[in-house]
Amino acid sequence: MGLDALWNDDFHHSAVVALTGRRQAYYSDYHGTASEWLAAAKHGFIFQGQRSTWQDRRRGHSARGLPASAFVAFLENHDQIANSLWSTRLWQQSSPACHRAMTALLLLGPWTPMLFQGQEWNASAPFHYFADHTPELAKMVRAGRMQFMSQFPGCASAPEQERMADPASPELPRVSRLSWDERALPVHARALRLHHDLLALRRSDATLSLHGPTGVALEIAALTPTCALLRYFVDGPTAATQSHDRLLIVNMGADILLDSPTEPLLSPPSEPGHSCWRMVWSSEDPRYGGWGCAEPEADTGRWRIPGCATVFLAPMSRV
Repeated sequence: MGLDALWNDDFHHSAVVALTGRRQAYYSDYHGTASEWLAAAKHGFIFQGQRSTWQDRRRGHSARGLPASAFVAFLENHDQIANSLWSTRLWQQSSPACHRAMTALLLLGPWTPMLFQGQEWNASAPFHYFADHTPELAKMVRAGRMQFMSQFPGCASAPEQERMADPASPELPRVSRLSWDERALPVHARALRLHHDLLALRRSDATLSLHGPTGVALEIAALTPTCALLRYFVDGPTAATQSHDRLLIVNMGADILLDSPTEPLLSPPSEPGHSCWRMVWSSEDPRYGGWGCAEPEADTGRWRIPGCATVFLAPMSRV
């Protein structure tokens, strides 16, 4: 079917740390920094043979030469939602602005993005770990589940383990079902529009639509520990007549003011007639519940990169 890919847990773990601040258990190897997200965008896996403190050994293998499309990036899946005390969704554990910004990186990044059921409208339903077994085996499953979850300090003590749902409870599949009607509520409708617009942009933009086994050239830079720059380039016959450069800026920290930017990736494309960047899309668009966003690059060349936001820019000429 032309699909040969593997989930990239490294991106997920770093993104979760960035959004929640929690570095427990298998998240403890990650810092949630821009350099980690960029490593995942540029190289696939973050760990490619380096030592993992959590595993106390080397982890991973080289991914050199593999296309970005071979790595499936995600913010949620059935395992990771269930691996928490309350089995809640990631949007319920993070700030709305930061969650929108990271969602934009997920859906506009060079990898193959994956959405978990209901993620596209910020579903409120949890997703529990549940299993239907004989009573004897069910007791063993519950004991094994508690042992596994004890790697998280917040789930290790007896009171917390008592709060953990029993995998054999017949209620868990019921409460884990999606409530489709909630898509009409404003908070969920805004999230659905965010995902719809991002997927449409990925499909329709002249550069993003080229993501794939051959894809586009990618250059990266961490402007700060919380701000990542991804610049896409396209070579070929059309590049001589039309600039396909695109700039994706993901800032999970405060506003950044640059009077004299020293990062080359912020420079405008060199093609004639393209002297600056214009904003094509912003995660702070009020349609998604954001607070609005001014053009990041001013006429003078100064930059104001919005905090807790992702902006997508294309080249244009100042008249």
